[in-house]
Amino acid sequence: MNEEVKKILEMVQSGDLSVEQAMHQLKTEPFRDIGYAKVDTHRALRKGVGEVIYGAGKTAEQITGIMTSMRQAGQERILVTRISPEKAEEVGKAHPITFYQDANLAILGDMPEKTGKGTIVVATGGTSDVPVAEEAALTAEFLGNQVTRLYDVGVAGLHRTLAHLDEIVDANVLIAIAGMEGALASVLGGLAECPVIAVPTSVGYGASFGGIAALLSMLNSCASGVSVVNIDNGFGAAYQASLINHR
Repeated sequence: MNEEVKKILEMVQSGDLSVEQAMHQLKTEPFRDIGYAKVDTHRALRKGVGEVIYGAGKTAEQITGIMTSMRQAGQERILVTRISPEKAEEVGKAHPITFYQDANLAILGDMPEKTGKGTIVVATGGTSDVPVAEEAALTAEFLGNQVTRLYDVGVAGLHRTLAHLDEIVDANVLIAIAGMEGALASVLGGLAECPVIAVPTSVGYGASFGGIAALLSMLNSCASGVSVVNIDNGFGAAYQASLINHR
């Protein structure tokens, strides 16, 4: 990718390409087709963040090949979500990744400097929600944010939530992660003035319907400023929180 960008810039310098044409090429330049995947090498130019690999459903060989293509295109930091320990071990033979077992997440490269405006607080209702929370927290850190973790502060013991009131009210964005009835999002939405991103989890007994009960509860929150992502989608919540925190 760096050589392609350099060529475009040289054409602008020589007058063979206008600035507008160069911008168009940089934003619409195609992908690398490696057969089983079309690697979006210019996503960072369009979106500010390079492509992230979703590991579930891909083989270790496919993940390895995609990472190789991304690195050849100049992407030095790569995030892989939903990757199993077994796949991470295989991928690690080809690429120097760090595997985070609690989150089923792997990272190539170092965490960047903190460029967000404030702190993203990741809070969970219970310890069973931690895998989703760690996916969110590590993703937010990978995207250059300061993160505070508040785990097991659910409404079954509201004093646990209120014990962290300072962190809650000082947050720039809150990510509320909870299963069962998903009440944590409404409580945090009623305490803080910042945006709250709610993540329903698939934690709970039968009537929770794999997270649907928490999803509906969060969607019907009476607290203003609460938005909701899909069940167990810690990555999506963190990405949105990072966009907010960098405005």
